[in-house]
This record gives sequence, structure tokens and C-alpha cells, in this order.
Amino acid sequence: MQPSDPVRQQAMSVLTASFMAQGHPDTYAQHMAAATIFQADLELRNAQMARLLSWLKQEHAEVYEAAIKLVEDTRIEFERRLQS
Repeated sequence: MQPSDPVRQQAMSVLTASFMAQGHPDTYAQHMAAATIFQADLELRNAQMARLLSWLKQEHAEVYEAAIKLVEDTRIEFERRLQS
């Protein structure tokens, strides 16, 4: 998380306070808030990728298959690095 991003800082503060109000210890609440923000970021990235691929398929079918292959190759490369 970028410390200079005021929106993320505010979200982190609000979420941490919310988790602490639920009775979670300060450090645990901070980790829970960071995980919540991270999950939201992942969901946003997935939605962006799905929309981009859908747009490519409709508007630029000639590059859609290459884009799908690039996405799949990236997944394979990432999994390979994780297993190393």
C-alpha cells in the first residue's frame, strides 16, 4: 500500500478503527484492514481485466486471441515463479 495515497490512508484508518471497535487488538485490526484493502484491489483488477478483454473481443477481435494468450502465458509464468 502506498503511504502517500490519501484515499488508502483514510480507508486504512477507518477500517482499522472499525475492526478495533469490534474488539480486535490494534495490530490485528491493522492487518485485517490491509487485507481488506488488498482484496478490494484484487477484485478491481479482475474487473478491469475482464472488461478490457471483453472490449477487445468486441472492438478488436484481431488482437483478442493474442491478448488471451498473453494473459494465460503470464499466469503460467507467475505460477512457475511461485513453485521455484
